[in-house]
Amino acid sequence: MGMYDIIDKKKRGGEFTRQEIEYFINGYVEGMVPDYQVAALLMAIYYQGMSDNELLDMTNIMANSGEINDLSGIEGIKVDKHSTGGVGDKTTLVVAPVVAACGGKVAKMSGRGLGFTGGTIDKLESIPGFKTSIPKEKFFDIVNNTGLSVIGQSGEIAPADKKLYALRDVTATVDSIPLIAASIMSKKLAAGSDKIVLDVTTGTGAFMKNIDDAVTLAQKMVAIGEGAGRNTVAYITNMDVPLGIATGNNIEVIEAIETLKGNGPEDFKEICMNFSAAMLSLAGKGNMEECLSMAAQAIENNSALGKLAEMTRMQGGDDRYIYDTSLFDKAPYSYKWISGSDMYIIQMDTEQCGKAAVMLGAGREVKDSKIDFTAGIKFYKKTGDYVQTGDIIAELYSSSKEKLDMASKYIKNAYKTGSIRPEKQKTIIAYITKDSVIKY
Repeated sequence: MGMYDIIDKKKRGGEFTRQEIEYFINGYVEGMVPDYQVAALLMAIYYQGMSDNELLDMTNIMANSGEINDLSGIEGIKVDKHSTGGVGDKTTLVVAPVVAACGGKVAKMSGRGLGFTGGTIDKLESIPGFKTSIPKEKFFDIVNNTGLSVIGQSGEIAPADKKLYALRDVTATVDSIPLIAASIMSKKLAAGSDKIVLDVTTGTGAFMKNIDDAVTLAQKMVAIGEGAGRNTVAYITNMDVPLGIATGNNIEVIEAIETLKGNGPEDFKEICMNFSAAMLSLAGKGNMEECLSMAAQAIENNSALGKLAEMTRMQGGDDRYIYDTSLFDKAPYSYKWISGSDMYIIQMDTEQCGKAAVMLGAGREVKDSKIDFTAGIKFYKKTGDYVQTGDIIAELYSSSKEKLDMASKYIKNAYKTGSIRPEKQKTIIAYITKDSVIKY
């Protein structure tokens, strides 16, 4: 067996054996297989694809290339949630407390943001004192006592994925559906939870730009999860518009807190309630209808808000901020984009909106970029809304006047306006299990 033969086999549309996949994955991680041969193989996979069996084997081997979290020290069924990313995606900040308030267990590892998609860890660290790097024993203790803990992802999780992604990034193979599926699911399997709910976003602000590709990706990931013995379901959600009103860091935390108080934007509430119910249902708490009712009750009686405060306190954060959001720092500079005419918002380029937030300092252009926790955008008017003269369309925030001026010009190009009202867009597009695709 050699890399030349493995590359040639896939180039001709052949199917790998598990031993062949182990050879190139483990060989690459150990430095025995050179970049140029793996690059050639990635391009062959890009064009020829992978079978479900190949994909499951590859994902398991990538997951086992590093540390596998053993969560047996946490009582009960552990349920995880993962999103493929988007603008304004702060769902973990609501869903994890709701699930914990209803008796579920969420032991979650999350990442930092890069590019126009935000990272949950950055958002949590905008709460003064909140620690996302804690010893495993403390992590387990927090989940056992509160029902939830969110920490940063360990560098030892799926190192094969880290190496492969870096190579994909420079060889134009990032957008291969099987490689995306293996990348995401290798980390989810290594994270150790028993059940998984996936959010596959689609639209201008998502990695998957069209619905058909998003469904295919979701089906691949659900099949991997199920094949690995983890009950897995997926939602396809709309990222042709930013989720909720806020995108940034502390302004997203504030919006999540308001949602836990029952005051969140309708699109964001709809997604959070459905994700929470799906996680609770997978954890054996009831059917979807019963779990939706439980989730709503956790909001109404403030028990979910209490769980967020409890996690914050146990991870070193100042829980006063959860109960009084006026304590959060505010950006020294802001700009209100005020409409000069009556019109409809016909369309938004959500990726461009996200890039405007990065310009303001809310995200990272490169890995080592410093985050401005106060920077971001509030979208008061979104696709389908009618705007009257004098209405605020969006408000931008930054600690830099120069960045604010640049982003305020850029954001206006992300909107398309007109006199005819566009068709209302769905927030949740489809629900996918191992056996079905249910379109909404």
